[in-house]
Amino acid sequence: MTFDVDRLLRLWTDPLPGGPAAEEAFRAVYTDPVTVNGRPLTAADLVARARAVQGTFERVERQVVAVVEDGDRVVVAFRMGGRQVGPLQTAAGPLPPTGRDVRLRVVDVLTLDGGRIADVWMVADELGALAAVDAVRLVRA
Repeated sequence: MTFDVDRLLRLWTDPLPGGPAAEEAFRAVYTDPVTVNGRPLTAADLVARARAVQGTFERVERQVVAVVEDGDRVVVAFRMGGRQVGPLQTAAGPLPPTGRDVRLRVVDVLTLDGGRIADVWMVADELGALAAVDAVRLVRA
């Protein structure tokens, strides 16, 4: 079985339909709920997150770097970003709009159940993105 990575990423980067159709689009790819980094999220939660990502960038761009499949596991490494026109939520707090090009390097480890994503371990290089727009810098001691 070949997992449709493009379909997955389109959920996060392309405009979503209104109303319940957006949640149904996520349920076609993810279980409901799905576990993300140890926390259960509903389809409604995923829609809210996707809309936030889409509101962060003028036009969300994506580039798949690598895909590795092994049975019910899929690992996807990709870059995602664009001109930042909305706040970017990071572990260090929200980054206000910069108007600059911001790129995140992301690795998702997906576990499938019946062809849908049931579990996600996701890591994003937020520090690299923050440093690229001068939002953080190293302080030498």
